[in-house]
Amino acid sequence: MVAALINALKLVDKKIEDIKIVINGAGAAGISICRYLLSYGAQNVLICDRKGIICEGDEGLNPAQEDISHCANKEHVHGLLKDAMVGADVFIGVSGPNCVTPEMIKSMNEKSIVFPLANPVPEINPDLAKEAGAYIIGTGSSEYANQINNVLVFPGLFRGAIDARAKTINREMMVAASEGIASCVSKEELNRDFILPYPYDKRAHVCVAEKVKEAAIRTGVVKK
Repeated sequence: MVAALINALKLVDKKIEDIKIVINGAGAAGISICRYLLSYGAQNVLICDRKGIICEGDEGLNPAQEDISHCANKEHVHGLLKDAMVGADVFIGVSGPNCVTPEMIKSMNEKSIVFPLANPVPEINPDLAKEAGAYIIGTGSSEYANQINNVLVFPGLFRGAIDARAKTINREMMVAASEGIASCVSKEELNRDFILPYPYDKRAHVCVAEKVKEAAIRTGVVKK
């Protein structure tokens, strides 16, 4: 997902540290994505569950949500998903079907990036999102352009870790994988409907393996 965001931000000429990101879904996937984005440089991330925006001090949070509440939503914003979406640059959905409306997309900033990843039915139909003004759209489905599929990560990530005889997989190796995937789309190829290599593109798996191996060795997590 971060690889897709890296290339999408190139097209909209925005920097990760300057944008507002909204994540809908505060389970394992949403919280992990939130942590990774914050570690990658994001400064303004709101994460929502069924009740709305998670904020430090909220009652009823589970331990993982309580923990992430101290890192995300630094301005202590309250409200529902529709409130979070106002002025957002990026939406990432790892929740459930049809919880995002065209009006929410219209309330986002210009050249918005929308990743409704729920399967089999996304948070908003990509065609509706496009009609509402979303500039770049990526989904979890192969039926649409820009499928965001974790199969792009795992073969190369584990190949690189094995080749390096890594004892663990650290953040630097994850970043190397993300940036390796993004780099497989050339400047000439990059466009609104092509921000990621196809899952069966062997270049991506080879590139990720090489980058991950280099990161493992550089950060000293290899067995001697």
